[in-house]
Amino acid sequence: MASNSITPAKADLTSKDYYFDSYAHFGIHEEMLKDEVRTVSYQNAILQNKHLFEGKVVLDVGCGTGILSMFAAKAGAKLVIGVDMSNIIDKAKQIVADNGLSDKVTLLKGKMEEVVLPVDHVDIIISEWMGYFLLYESMLDTVLVARDKYLTPGGLIFPDTATMHIAAIEDGDYRKEKIDFWDDVYGFNMRAIKEVALKEPLVDTVDPEAINTTDCIFKTIDITTVTKEELAFTAPFHIQCTRRDYVHALLVWFDISFDACHKPVRFTTGPRGKYTHWKQTVFYLPEPLVTEAGEPITGEITSRPNDTNPRDIDITIKYRHEGEKETKEGALDYRMC
Repeated sequence: MASNSITPAKADLTSKDYYFDSYAHFGIHEEMLKDEVRTVSYQNAILQNKHLFEGKVVLDVGCGTGILSMFAAKAGAKLVIGVDMSNIIDKAKQIVADNGLSDKVTLLKGKMEEVVLPVDHVDIIISEWMGYFLLYESMLDTVLVARDKYLTPGGLIFPDTATMHIAAIEDGDYRKEKIDFWDDVYGFNMRAIKEVALKEPLVDTVDPEAINTTDCIFKTIDITTVTKEELAFTAPFHIQCTRRDYVHALLVWFDISFDACHKPVRFTTGPRGKYTHWKQTVFYLPEPLVTEAGEPITGEITSRPNDTNPRDIDITIKYRHEGEKETKEGALDYRMC
């Protein structure tokens, strides 16, 4: 969740620098640690599988406060190496020392692509790399670099599977407040801003009652084998309307799975699950679809890193609804930044 604020003292930093700088702020780590779905899932995956960690060398990519490194140490790892570019690692070193784990946990400041580890290979990689829309901020790229460079053959990755889901929602009131607001602003036409607002996905918590279609998985990522090139993709989707309604937006969320565990640990960021700080990602359509139960909405999603700043994502959604009241299709470009 990178900050976009720019202060004069930091005017010489690039957009990529802000990604690392933002994670030095304690508020971001407080939010992530208080996300119990996130943190308890990692805790259970590690501490309930001590037989996998006992005596092993573990690499924590993007270690932040060091919470996952300390879980691994408590699970019996022989050595845990945490790597982070952000200044939060200076506090993480103190935290590790304060918890009496400095003999097992070594923290290195720097980019994963550039640091030199004190070992040639690691047995397990742990990382909490997920961003909004799963892939925002492109940290998975860094995990793949670590995997290809350091993970021993047959080594484990926590987590190892991610799936992306899509559905549709009725969201007329919020759309009117956030999008249609620009049609008439104190008597003035500000539709030029409306065009921009439609291109910005909204990250928010959606009422599950707003969902009015089935959902489908449009992308599955096996983190043990996926390549960086495969993270830029075009994938089809097919969902079915479940009631007579209007569709104002498409909704995307992701699920995470630790399948290497003796008993798999899984969590969802979807609207029917418990709250997570990732929430869901909403893509508003230019005009609502008029739907009846049973009618299909089909299309495809293209996701790719932005050419200027690879940590941003360019997303194109093509959709088609062929129904009793109308047939409507479109192609929309969005950017997460």
